[in-house]
Amino acid sequence: MAMPRPTAAQLAYGSCTVIFSTFAMLLLSQTSSGAGIAVIAVAALVLGLLVAMTVPLSGKRPAAVEQPAPQEPVRASVPVPAPEPVRERAAS
Repeated sequence: MAMPRPTAAQLAYGSCTVIFSTFAMLLLSQTSSGAGIAVIAVAALVLGLLVAMTVPLSGKRPAAVEQPAPQEPVRASVPVPAPEPVRERAAS
C-alpha cells in the first residue's frame, strides 16, 4: 500500500508551524546551549508533522447518514358513487 502524497495545504501548514513554533520557543526559552536548541528544533518538527497530518481531518465532514424519506399516511380509497341520473320535472 503506497503512502499518499502530501497536499499543498499540508506542506504549507506544516512548514509554517515548524518555522513559527521554533522562532517562538527560541525567543521564550532564551536558550543558547546546543542541546536546548536541538530539543526545540525536534519539538517544532514533531509539532509541524502533527499539524500537517491533521489538516485533511479538519476539512472533511462526516458522511451524512441517509435517512429514509418520511412515508405519507395511507389513505383509504373510497369509491365515488356513480352520478344519479337527472330527473326532469314535469311542467305544471
